Amino acid sequence: MNITFSLDEIHQVAQKILEQNPRKIILFYGEMGAGKTTLIKALSKKLGVDNATSSPTFSLVNEYETDNDDLIYHFDMYRLKNENEAYDMGMDEYLYSGHWCFIEWPEKIPTLIPHEHSVIKIKTLPNDQRELEFR
Repeated sequence: MNITFSLDEIHQVAQKILEQNPRKIILFYGEMGAGKTTLIKALSKKLGVDNATSSPTFSLVNEYETDNDDLIYHFDMYRLKNENEAYDMGMDEYLYSGHWCFIEWPEKIPTLIPHEHSVIKIKTLPNDQRELEFR
């Protein structure tokens, strides 16, 4: 699925993604400022998270609870120096927990990613537009 959108349409885009029945592990690729965190916030809201969500840049992972008691783990791997840091934080336990895992900068942990996952790539376009590829 490919979509071109503006950030004010982010909630409709999140709904379209969820209608595609993605895997619970979703990898988010895109340059800094492309809208990865904004999309994760919208997806979390659509999945039933009522509390505020934010980028886990400094904590590496944020945990959100949905209104049906499911968990969402939001990872930002940007600051990782190597994959060992991800192992040290118990990344593999999160990934095989059966809960939603939204991972920004997954290229930092290539050997940890389970085979079963979905991918979202976001590119910035002129006029504040974004191009999203979902597979």
